Amino acid sequence: MSEQSQRILVFSHKAEVREAIMNAVGRRPAADLGRVEWVEAAGIADVLAEMDAGSVDLAILDGEAQPTGGIGLTRQLKHEIDDCPPIIVAVRRRDDRWLATWALADAVLVHPLDPLTAAETVAGVLRAGRVPAVNGG
Repeated sequence: MSEQSQRILVFSHKAEVREAIMNAVGRRPAADLGRVEWVEAAGIADVLAEMDAGSVDLAILDGEAQPTGGIGLTRQLKHEIDDCPPIIVAVRRRDDRWLATWALADAVLVHPLDPLTAAETVAGVLRAGRVPAVNGG
């Protein structure tokens, strides 16, 4: 797995939120993982197309996205896609972590994003593959 690139989908209707997530995680979240190839999605249709195609190793969804948030979208994807890739939900309020867990997110990040925590969380989920590893952030 070391030199294989990791395709990570990042979803938010706001470009600045996508950028903040990508900057926090970086191009290589851990030395033992390959570089990240970021796939940006500003709308639900793009997320569904990428997830249905099975072309991503991990998705990071903005829990505050409009009009459909990442929490509801996570629950939908986990129920509708067989062998769904791991999903991390980024929330604004620490108290919303339980909602992301309820939605079957594999991990949760809380804004403002700490680069060390974000990279460690992403690396842990990628290492675990498709085995749920909820990380309360």
